[in-house]
Amino acid sequence: MTDTIFALSSGAPPAAIAVIRVSGPQAGAALKALAGTVPPPRRAVLAVLRNLGGDTLDRAVALWLPGPGTATGEDSAELHLHGGRAVVAAVEAALGALPGLRRAEAGEFTRRAFTNGRVDLSEAEGLADLLSAETELQRCSALSMAGGALSRHVADWRGSVLALSASLEASLDFAGDDDIDDNGALPPGFVQGCAVLADELTAWLARPRAEPLREGFRVVLAGPPNAGKSTLFNALVDDEAAITAAEPGTTRDVLVRGVALGGVPFAFVDTAGLRDEGAGPVEQIGIARARAEAERADLVLWLGPEGEGPSYHCVWEIAAQCDRVDVQAKRRARFRVSALTGEGLDELRSGLVGHARSALPQPGAVALNARQHALLSEVASAIGDAARVTDPLLAAEHLRLARVALDRLVGRAGTEDMLDALFGRFCIGK
Repeated sequence: MTDTIFALSSGAPPAAIAVIRVSGPQAGAALKALAGTVPPPRRAVLAVLRNLGGDTLDRAVALWLPGPGTATGEDSAELHLHGGRAVVAAVEAALGALPGLRRAEAGEFTRRAFTNGRVDLSEAEGLADLLSAETELQRCSALSMAGGALSRHVADWRGSVLALSASLEASLDFAGDDDIDDNGALPPGFVQGCAVLADELTAWLARPRAEPLREGFRVVLAGPPNAGKSTLFNALVDDEAAITAAEPGTTRDVLVRGVALGGVPFAFVDTAGLRDEGAGPVEQIGIARARAEAERADLVLWLGPEGEGPSYHCVWEIAAQCDRVDVQAKRRARFRVSALTGEGLDELRSGLVGHARSALPQPGAVALNARQHALLSEVASAIGDAARVTDPLLAAEHLRLARVALDRLVGRAGTEDMLDALFGRFCIGK
């Protein structure tokens, strides 16, 4: 944290404008070295930038942003340059030649913001998702998380836990008073308070999760060889991504392609044809992988004989190749489609979008990722345990565990390995 870091924070050149950010104790000195002066705080000033040798680099807009009221909590500066590659490279070289300055690592600006208390861990996770958002649903959810929606709920839950803990402390410290039971029982209203909080946490745990939203609603096409899976897969992703042929066993591995339909992220999965006989060793590996994919799917499109699809997940019977007269009809098919003629494809896409929207988080709603869900589960479990015991000391310990999990949820306690993994998702300059 004693280093001053710099990086290009805008898109890769060439561009109309390039923004270089500088953050750290030497930010003001760096600005003065290049621009010849430190402008008034938070006022854009036109400046001629020069390197240590006095060579003119660019005419740019300079901003001086003294800490701690900055994005990183440190003294910061911004240089808004002409966005040519040579201009950016020359200014970066000039900054790198100054003592105490170095290029930033991936996510280092946001990590400093987290370290300096400008954002908590859940807000940083939301920002990481916002940077990678490709659909409107992803953007809305990530923006809500980055804006502190979950953090505010965590603060409320922590306040409730502290209030419950305070009531226990009173029962321990003032046992014998008229309004406090002196036989070691829990204070009045304690169990009910725990139940109310546990019900709220349980409702949150039942919400749609963040992983399908981030990775795409996973739709697996399954069925026997030559059922039309790869042809339909290509039609859904609008690309000749999968090889199609009349020869059985053409698809031998899992092929995943992400695509947005109606603003909803999908991950379509083409799999090997399922059959018990006639498959060679390589195809058998593909069949095993196909079965595994069906198990983890959010939705399986079954293109095989009616009623023979997997029963452990949401399965839609699809009558594929409906243009062919030699294909056995399905009486209860959800959709009849032909990837060759286009019949039924629009209806299938609309059905997929509607189904996924009902299963994914609603626009702007907070969606918990796996880490957050696991920690909130710990909180709910600890609150439930606190209500079930009769010893106030044991109940107090369960509430302490709940507070620890809540602190880990927003990064008041955590491990460096987890932080390294998170901030490694960011680009250089963020």
